[in-house]
Amino acid sequence: MSILRPYLLWPGGKSRLVPLLRKLLPPGRRLIEPFVGAGAVFLNLDYPEHLLGDVNRDLILAHQMLQAHGEAFIEACRELFVPENNTPERYYELRDEFNSTADPWHSTADPWRRAALFVYLNRHSIHGLIRYNRHGRFNAPFGYRKRIYFPEAEMRHFVERSKRAAFVHADFRDLMKQARPNDVVYCDPPYVPLSDTSNFVEYSPGGFSWCDHEVLADYARALAERGVTVVISNHRTPAVESLYRGAEIHVVEVPRNIGSQHRQTARVVEELIAVFRAL
Repeated sequence: MSILRPYLLWPGGKSRLVPLLRKLLPPGRRLIEPFVGAGAVFLNLDYPEHLLGDVNRDLILAHQMLQAHGEAFIEACRELFVPENNTPERYYELRDEFNSTADPWHSTADPWRRAALFVYLNRHSIHGLIRYNRHGRFNAPFGYRKRIYFPEAEMRHFVERSKRAAFVHADFRDLMKQARPNDVVYCDPPYVPLSDTSNFVEYSPGGFSWCDHEVLADYARALAERGVTVVISNHRTPAVESLYRGAEIHVVEVPRNIGSQHRQTARVVEELIAVFRAL
C-alpha cells in the first residue's frame, strides 16, 4: 500500500513509520493523536473518526482552513508560491507580515492570510523548519532552495482524508482525557534529545520538558487500565526505555539528519515504539 505524504514539511515526520504503525495500532472507533504534526499517520490509517490536536496554533489553523475550504485555500497558498517570493528579501517581508499578527486570536488579523503564510513559510524556510522565539515570533531563516515544490496533490489528499477528522488546538493532556474504551491513541511527542546539542523542541513556544514526557507515560498507563491502547514513539535511549517500562517495545532504525540548521549529517538512529495495550 502506498504512503500518502503530508502537505507540510515537518521535523521528525512519521511517513517512514507508517507501515509498522499499521501493524501495531489496533482497530477502534476513533484514533486520537495529541501531537498530529503534519498528519502523516492519520493520512494513512482508516478509522471511523479522528480526533487530532497539537499545541501549535498555526499548524492547527492551517489544517482547519484546508479542511474547511479545500480548493479556495489551495489557490490562496498557490499565489504565494511564485518565483518572485523565493528570495531572502521577499521571504523576510512575508515573515514580518506573519509576525505582525503573532497573536491573531486577540486581534483583527485575517486567519485565512495567516494560515496561507504559514504554509509558505514552512516550504521556504531552511529544512522546512518551524521555530518560534520566546515571544511567539516565527524566526526560521530562509532556505535558499532554487526550486520550491507546491504540494497541490498532497493538499487535495488531505482534504479528502480529513472528512472524518476534527482538528483542535489543545495540550496532550486535554486530548488524552477525552479517550474512551475502544479509542486508540497515538502519541508522537517532541523526541528526547540524543545529545545535549540536539534539544530543539521549539516548534511551539514553551518547548516540551522531561517532566512532560513523564506525565505522558503516566497518562498512557492510566488509559491502558481503562481499556484504551496507547502507542508512543520516541528516540531509543536508556532513559526512554526506563520511562516506558512495562510497555511492549519495538525498535526500528530510521535515517535522520542530525546537527545544526546549517550543517546537518545524515545518519541512522534507533527509534522506539512503546505499546501500552488496553487491559
